[in-house]
Amino acid sequence: MNNVMYNQLRIFQSIAREGSISAAARKLEITPPSVSKALRVLEQHIGHPLFVRTTRRIELTDVGQQLLEQTSAAVDSLEQSLESIRDQHQEPSGLIRITLSRFAYLLVLKPVMAAFCRHYPGIQLEVSVYDGTVNIIDERFDLGIRFGDVLEGGVVARQLLKPFREGLYASSAYLKEFGTPTTPADLYHHKLIGYRFITHNRILPLILDDNGEQLTLDMHNPLISNDIDVMADGIRNGLGIGRLFEPVYRLQPDREAFIPVMARFWKTYPPVYLYYLKSAGKTNRVKALIDFLITHTQG
Repeated sequence: MNNVMYNQLRIFQSIAREGSISAAARKLEITPPSVSKALRVLEQHIGHPLFVRTTRRIELTDVGQQLLEQTSAAVDSLEQSLESIRDQHQEPSGLIRITLSRFAYLLVLKPVMAAFCRHYPGIQLEVSVYDGTVNIIDERFDLGIRFGDVLEGGVVARQLLKPFREGLYASSAYLKEFGTPTTPADLYHHKLIGYRFITHNRILPLILDDNGEQLTLDMHNPLISNDIDVMADGIRNGLGIGRLFEPVYRLQPDREAFIPVMARFWKTYPPVYLYYLKSAGKTNRVKALIDFLITHTQG
């Protein structure tokens, strides 16, 4: 692939991701006519139109979608390889995009974020907090943090946190009114603060561990949320029994007011992993954040 073809593919991919020629031009810091010309030459070379243009939008054709899917990983890998060679002897700099869940932000990134930014002033962090499943390749993130190490091809996983349990907590006022449950059957007479799982847009049932056997319970939900703080507020205000990961519970300033219930049935979650593209991990800026997070969570 020669330099001209490589540049045309970069421009084509930018148009697809930004949604317009003008937006791609701004992203690439070149003029819109230059973007249009590069696209026209690439379409002539391919022999098919890559976009359907209307007065309001530009959309990929089937051929364009196929070209995007088959070239994105190769172009990204090449760019990251060139960057890793170029910046070997330079201070880490540039943008790092990281996706992580709310609990991962609270437990992993938040405690070290300010220190990292001060230590590497040339690096810009873009933090996306989202509890759903994210494909870092498709969404063009440099790093992600989540449970488990079953990942897409070409992605590396590094363990950050050991397995921990999801606890059940209630306020003293709630337990005084409704009693303290001691068995799974007791929970059918109680209220559960519900958690809405974003990826599948459903309320997550309560999952317990009874000596290795998984128990799934559907309970009445007086309050439903996808946010840790809202769920914690529901617990402290006596609205029901709520779920919090044990490390998150320990972060609550008034944790003594969160009374654990049925601890022997708490579910254990797998380790938390930092994951990233193998090629991205070779760049100075990404490697700096990887090393920083691993050092401060395991040290």
